[in-house]
Amino acid sequence: QVQLVESGGGLVQPGGSLRLSCAAASSIFNFYDLAWYRQAPGKQRELVAFITHMGRTKYADFVRGRFSISRDTSDHTVFLQMNSLNPEDTAVYYCNAGISEKGDYSPGVSWGQGTPVTVSS
Repeated sequence: QVQLVESGGGLVQPGGSLRLSCAAASSIFNFYDLAWYRQAPGKQRELVAFITHMGRTKYADFVRGRFSISRDTSDHTVFLQMNSLNPEDTAVYYCNAGISEKGDYSPGVSWGQGTPVTVSS
């Protein structure tokens, strides 16, 4: 059973915007905190942002002020609005269901398949 499905990636010019979506199974959405990670070629996967089931958000320093995470409880979907994109944002973006505690996020075993984002002129 597929639990998390990402979409919305693509090719965008520097300075442009993209909105990623992660459709979650209701059993995931209602009980877990949800996060976006990314993995650039040759690099480790890194946390981009997460949103708790109470709606609290936290961002990595490298995206704060540019990216925004939100969720639609009616659709069980989490979004990542990405603005002012630069080539360093090029990566495959993944959705994850996990647990946050005291401001830190611990990833769970449920991952989406990823959606690629390429920022290039």
